[in-house]
Amino acid sequence: MNVPAPPSAAAALFLGPAAAGAGLTWLALRYARRRGLLDEPGERRSHSVATPRGGGISITLVVLATIFALGWAHPQLRLVLQAGAVGLVLVATVGWLDDHRPLSARTRLLVHALSAALLGGALLVDGHGLLVAAIAFVAVLVLVNVWNFMDGINGLAASQAAIAAAGYALLAGAGSPSGALGLALALAGACCGFLPFNFPNARIFLGDVGSGSLGLALALLATLVMVEPRGRPDPSAWPLLVLPLAAFLVDASLTLGRRILRREQWWAPHVQHAYQVWSRTLGSHAPVTFAYAGWSLLATTLMAGMILMEGTFIIAAAATLGWCLVSAAGWLLLQCTAGSGKGRIQRT
Repeated sequence: MNVPAPPSAAAALFLGPAAAGAGLTWLALRYARRRGLLDEPGERRSHSVATPRGGGISITLVVLATIFALGWAHPQLRLVLQAGAVGLVLVATVGWLDDHRPLSARTRLLVHALSAALLGGALLVDGHGLLVAAIAFVAVLVLVNVWNFMDGINGLAASQAAIAAAGYALLAGAGSPSGALGLALALAGACCGFLPFNFPNARIFLGDVGSGSLGLALALLATLVMVEPRGRPDPSAWPLLVLPLAAFLVDASLTLGRRILRREQWWAPHVQHAYQVWSRTLGSHAPVTFAYAGWSLLATTLMAGMILMEGTFIIAAAATLGWCLVSAAGWLLLQCTAGSGKGRIQRT
């Protein structure tokens, strides 16, 4: 019989990374100021004051330390966790370099693909099958880049990652203490440790090192939720794991698709995402970040409830598709009601 993790243990798994994340972010802020790593305002930025970047290195280091600890505590997951750790180092390194001196989009994408291949290959070697390996490969490529695309206003990327991690922690916590639960709580904690430096007024941004690390960590976490024997949802419920990520996935994919159809340089920085249009209209970041958080909390609640109901794959897929379609309608509404997209100057 599986016994849920004691509340004290779960609290430690969250509070320790939260404290470490806050301390490391403070150090990253001092480093960024000393090195002059600043995001300057501009037409393709959603802030009005030069702000240090690279604070997400704190989340990277906390997650990396957690993965190493989990590999020691859960030897059955060691190969997958090692592949995730190497992938995290690769993604974080290319992001850290890009924060210091911009790299080409091709270079970054090649590193992301290598990280995805490492995780997918480890899953195959570990006997989890081609389907799971393919899902992990796509998840790394998609989420690393989606979190990079969507990291544009105060608090948004870190809060969305924290909400998704908390939702996956609820699923993983259904069984005895697990690798997925440990990673989920640590990721949520590290994000919460970073957020006071980034929201409501940003003293430092995640940078590419942080946004990329968040995407990879979420891909690894979702993979662990699927494959770990204890507390995992039935494969028929796997489509529901998309729900906590839906707000970002819909905004990023529809905006990207529209830019491609317009034959724009889709890989170049821009301010056309729904969250950017909305925050520009309001002249403030905080209401948008809170609205996205509320939407993702509803999606996470729906995910948990439907997994407990143990429905069929068709029901899970239909529910996920329906939620994404409603999200797409919201995206279209925001884009249409924003007019020309010219609004008040935003506060950082």
